[in-house]
Amino acid sequence: MDLFSDAINWKEELNPILKKYKFKKHPLNYNNLYELVIMVVLSAQDSDENINKIAPNFFLKFPKMENLVQSNLNEIIPHIHSVKYYENKAEWILNIAKTIKNEENIPLTMKSLTAIKGIGRKSANVIMKEANIALEGIMTDLHVIMVAPRIGIINPIQDGLKAEKQLMAVLPKEIWNEIGMAISFLGREICRPKPKCTKCPINSCCKYPKNPFQNKI
Repeated sequence: MDLFSDAINWKEELNPILKKYKFKKHPLNYNNLYELVIMVVLSAQDSDENINKIAPNFFLKFPKMENLVQSNLNEIIPHIHSVKYYENKAEWILNIAKTIKNEENIPLTMKSLTAIKGIGRKSANVIMKEANIALEGIMTDLHVIMVAPRIGIINPIQDGLKAEKQLMAVLPKEIWNEIGMAISFLGREICRPKPKCTKCPINSCCKYPKNPFQNKI
């Protein structure tokens, strides 16, 4: 990578956002691991706000994974029809339920989670982090893909898997669990499409103010 990342102590430089967001609740309003898995899958390419809006009625109909196991697509779709790609996601969550059977069987390793259709690395990282499991990667959502290159941690890139690979090569493993969501929250609150650089706790190490046109994703 044509970056200055190797010369930077990113653990130290990113510590202000790690401290700022360490105890911040995940944007999805879930109550248990079952709800988290379903909501994470539904939230792909959709907003957390939209998923939080439809979740109460969905879980009123399907309070446990066992209820989903006994359902079918025609029962599921009316409860998620406002979600992007709802037909595909209905198939995925039905497959997840029939594969896992109940909440106690939800796997918590990257390999086992991503082996289930509908759960990619980003979703698996979120599930593992919220379950207090040590991550095997870095949660890389659209906010991270936009913000990490602005800061100067990785090169501009739109592929989540490649972005995660670059982040893992640069950032120390001891901050993997927290740094993905910390950067994501920074992107949601401060490092917006029109960033509020003066309010950013890490603007002293950020590459963006020095070259605001280097990343136009």
